[in-house]
Amino acid sequence: MAATSDILPRFVKNSSAAPASPTRQACRLKERHLLMLIVVTFILICFGTIFFAPDFGESLRKIDGLGGMQKRVQDIGQDFLLPPPPLANGRRESPLRHDGDQIEDPHVAQDREKLYHKVKAAGDLPPPLAKPRLGADAAAAAAAAQEAGADAGGAAEQRPAVRVAALPPVITGGEDADPVMQFRRRKIKEMMQHAWRGYASYAWGANEVRPVSKRSHSAGIFGRRPMGATIVDAMDTLFIMGMTDEFAEGRLWIKQHLDVSQVDSEVSIFEMNIRYVGGLLSCFALSGDTLFRDRALETARALLPAFDTPTGIPYGLVVPTTGKAKNYGWASGGSSILSELGTLHMEFSYLSDVTGDPQFRRRVQKIRQVLAGLEKPGGLYPNYLHPKTGKWGQRHISVGALGDSFYEYLLKEWLRSGGADREALMLYRHAIGNVTERLVRTSSQGGLTYVSELLNERPNHKMDHLACFIGGLYALGAAKDPDNKTDRYLKIGKEITRTCHESYDRTVTKLGPESFRFTDNLEAKAIKLQERYYILRPEVIESYFVLWRLTGDKKYREWGWEAAQAIEQFCRVEAGFSGIQDVESPAPRHDDVQQSFFLAETLKYLYLLFSDNSLLSLDEWVFNTEAHPLPIKGVNHRYRQLSGS
Repeated sequence: MAATSDILPRFVKNSSAAPASPTRQACRLKERHLLMLIVVTFILICFGTIFFAPDFGESLRKIDGLGGMQKRVQDIGQDFLLPPPPLANGRRESPLRHDGDQIEDPHVAQDREKLYHKVKAAGDLPPPLAKPRLGADAAAAAAAAQEAGADAGGAAEQRPAVRVAALPPVITGGEDADPVMQFRRRKIKEMMQHAWRGYASYAWGANEVRPVSKRSHSAGIFGRRPMGATIVDAMDTLFIMGMTDEFAEGRLWIKQHLDVSQVDSEVSIFEMNIRYVGGLLSCFALSGDTLFRDRALETARALLPAFDTPTGIPYGLVVPTTGKAKNYGWASGGSSILSELGTLHMEFSYLSDVTGDPQFRRRVQKIRQVLAGLEKPGGLYPNYLHPKTGKWGQRHISVGALGDSFYEYLLKEWLRSGGADREALMLYRHAIGNVTERLVRTSSQGGLTYVSELLNERPNHKMDHLACFIGGLYALGAAKDPDNKTDRYLKIGKEITRTCHESYDRTVTKLGPESFRFTDNLEAKAIKLQERYYILRPEVIESYFVLWRLTGDKKYREWGWEAAQAIEQFCRVEAGFSGIQDVESPAPRHDDVQQSFFLAETLKYLYLLFSDNSLLSLDEWVFNTEAHPLPIKGVNHRYRQLSGS
């Protein structure tokens, strides 16, 4: 029994008689600590919620508030309601009919209209947080672009019936109220994104990209060093389209790498001025970022040795590191070219105003004095002028290649100066009057209006694609210069632009040839194979844009959309857009070059064509020959003239 009682459990009434084992005491102590820990944790959670929950909620609201959510729903909704055109037979087709502005599926149009009115009814919403940028410098550029866009957006929303210049200039945004135009504009922006990605992926820092072979391309006009021509040329287009990330990337490259003074090979004065000086000054006017003004100043200074000639007429080429300058060997016995020496005034005069350095204005005024004092054969300007003798070279006269932008800058410098440069206006009136009387002709077949060339007083019935800008120039002069035969010149501008449209419409690809001719048997057609290429040129679309803005005739938007679809169909490749070698071929070969002016001009003019007229109003801005907008003095508060200059 004793052994059994030792095995069975015992129940002891008096603890003193049978003390608990040390093991059980340790277990009870741990349980008490665990219970106390649970209680403390519970208290901390309760008090922490009271103290910190409001801040946490506020942070959530800042990160993704109602405005951000609604903005994303709006963006997603637009993409959902407006899908990209489907692929058919390997080619992208337009969802629009060719005979009007109707969407193929009427339900899509109805849904888009409903979404548009809902978004408008919601009113102004706070923007979502911006994405992280590429460092402090990139952040500053993006912030400047966003701030400028916010100012512009506010101006676009209020639009009382007063002169546009009375309001802050609209420099981004500017969406048209028409849903069809909204769709088209988004498509052009997508094309810009595709062109930029191809360049950034395969040729970053180089001048241009070869989008077929996916490698860099460098034209001799920019020297032998990588000069980022596509970056500089595209910057204001990126800004206007609201592509702030890409704009910040480009700004960072310009700050860290752009230094024209270190180029040790020949560069073109003309190309460096219109693309680099003009592009950088445009970015300065749009954003207010002084980096762009300073780089424009450095670039222009690197070009100045070309002006050291007996007449002040600049050479066409200069080596920035040595200052050695010369002309092209093929240019009529070492002459300078009219379009090049005459396409400096806008940029150099504006540069003097924003830097306070008068030497740039003095240089171009000297050119003006020489041209004004020369006798013009038949009242016209030959394409060659010798910088040493000050005498005309070969008697070749054209508003196309070699002559084009000289005429453009006479009118536009008067506009840019706010009407102060009356000499420019007088020279324009004289020049355009003689061009009208001696070069403007009508074809014998269909009555198409065109501008011929003269070679030793003999007419050449050929018109370059480059010359198609003059349709818009006639219209611009008619609208802005009330004393200059307004009705007649506007009609001529319309007719020339119609002819240039015919040069597109009569080809297999619906893209215009490099030049086209008029004979007894044909009109507005290229004859020679070497005339049938298209290198993404903008001049025809430029005239569509100007005439749309000045007349409101919807056909110019339709013509522009036809061109955009043709570019998409025949020029788009995996890494961007390429020119084609034969506009008459249903399957043309690509030339494998994405010209920088495609991003600077062609896509910009298309985007503006499908935007509201308030975006970069022609009352406040004037475009240089590379489509870089410069502010009009005395009208546009973004002129940013340096005090005392």
